[in-house]
Amino acid sequence: MEYKDYYAILGVDKKSSKEEISKAYKKLAKKYHPDLNPNDPTAEDKFKDVTEAYEVLKDDEKRRLYDSLGSNWQHGQNFQPPPGYENVHFSFRGDQRSAGFDFSDFFENIFGGGFQSSGRGFERSYGGFQGDPFSGGGFSRKGQDAEAALELSLEEAYRGGTKSITLQEQVVGPEGRPMVQNKTLSVNIPPGIKDGNKIRLSGQGSPGVGSGHSGDLYLKVKILPHPKFKLDGNNIIYDLALAPWEAALGSSVRVPTLEGDIEMKIPPGASSGRKMRIRGKGMGRGAAKGDQMVRIMIKVPDKLSPEEEKLWKKLSEASGYNPRA
Repeated sequence: MEYKDYYAILGVDKKSSKEEISKAYKKLAKKYHPDLNPNDPTAEDKFKDVTEAYEVLKDDEKRRLYDSLGSNWQHGQNFQPPPGYENVHFSFRGDQRSAGFDFSDFFENIFGGGFQSSGRGFERSYGGFQGDPFSGGGFSRKGQDAEAALELSLEEAYRGGTKSITLQEQVVGPEGRPMVQNKTLSVNIPPGIKDGNKIRLSGQGSPGVGSGHSGDLYLKVKILPHPKFKLDGNNIIYDLALAPWEAALGSSVRVPTLEGDIEMKIPPGASSGRKMRIRGKGMGRGAAKGDQMVRIMIKVPDKLSPEEEKLWKKLSEASGYNPRA
């Protein structure tokens, strides 16, 4: 992009006072105002350049930042902002007497772009902006929405409740330089929230410009792996280990759920891989709430005592069961 010499655009020098800059702007804004030059196709572009230059040079902080680019930049050179200028955004406050327009790429890379005005009287729109340099309207823009990951244990996601989180956000420091600071928020987690769901925190995104509202912060839920349970959509899967005789003869065993242990009856002849349902113990809410599925996993001892080996051999000789038949 090209470097823009705002002083040259307004016809002033770097030592000009605010009053001189304001006087030059008002004169040029009136000269190039599109409504006063309906037959001049270049007037609107000149009007935008003049207004953009004034937005920077009338503000001490933005003017200081602009001047810090250095004297080596010449109009027409390809421009890349120096390191540290990324994501530096300024709010437009105070006396805003500018018509709406699209700021140049040069301006947006240094100060942030995409602003809108809330001017009165001058209803014509330029590039999506409203306002009038002679009406006293002010620029405003809603801040950008932001997104962050919210890691939850399965228990936290299931029960819901309030959770305090700390995020890092980039702000403009006292000297106009970007800096990172911590922000602590209290988040209300709905019970049964699922992996990938988003929680919207209104007004916790990037700050707005002028009278514009701050953007929103979206927390994308990531449910962490659990040592006992697995997720399958709204259902929770639990693998229940059974001894061969418990599966063959049937038994009553304690089964954990996210609401505490329950007693579960295992019918005789339960095969490995069979699933049994505990209704209403899954994720989600209301009619969409899932279940807990208990998956039977038959386990055999790694080592047998001499007596156990003798009994297993006796069972194999007495049984006519062939699992591959």
